[in-house]
Amino acid sequence: MTSIVYRRVLLKLSGEVLAGDRGYGIDGKMLEYLAGEVASLHELGIEVAIVIGGGNIFRGVQGLGRGIARTSGDYMGMLATVMNSIALQEGLKTLGVPARIQAAIDMGPIAEPFVLERALASLDAGQLVIFAAGTGHPFFTTDTAASLRAIEIGADAILKATKVDGVYSADPVSDPNARRFDRISYLEVLQKQLTVMDLTAISLCMEHKMPLVVFDLKTAGNARRIVCGESIGTLVGN
Repeated sequence: MTSIVYRRVLLKLSGEVLAGDRGYGIDGKMLEYLAGEVASLHELGIEVAIVIGGGNIFRGVQGLGRGIARTSGDYMGMLATVMNSIALQEGLKTLGVPARIQAAIDMGPIAEPFVLERALASLDAGQLVIFAAGTGHPFFTTDTAASLRAIEIGADAILKATKVDGVYSADPVSDPNARRFDRISYLEVLQKQLTVMDLTAISLCMEHKMPLVVFDLKTAGNARRIVCGESIGTLVGN
């Protein structure tokens, strides 16, 4: 019998993952793969909430060198996350997995507004909830949105999917001596200035004792293994 250690999780996906090898936009095969990985959690009865970035389409900071004010650029980035959320919802729908989108900004008929009670009711009913548009405010990243939503819904952990298989002492691409941590504290992350999440996101997790697992999603089945208690990637905690 499978032993579940995390029954409610917040899965943080980067927008770049959706781009696949194309480097921009949404790659159909990668969308299908991601939907399958999420569906595998749903099959276990895991309550899954998702925050996905928009970097495959637009990042707020990109606008600074193009004559676009930071606030406007951040709102453009929020819209990019909505596009990715809709794509993921459609990918899940093809697999028969029910998913609702809740946006932090008013999107009219495209997505319902974020209401915590509705989100909790959806999770309790076995539906996935995709939180779009970040926090709804400029100057906050989707990592911060992930931390905030995870705390609000009472998640057991945040699962942060990245391009590497955990947290390293240095960039493993440029430094062959970089060491991967199996476990590390939030305080160490801050002291060593490791690029796990931005400062605000890390501080929120540390204050509210929210476990964070950083892992490589491109290895099929990793997310499923994590919720079943396997030591995958790096566990960040207090």
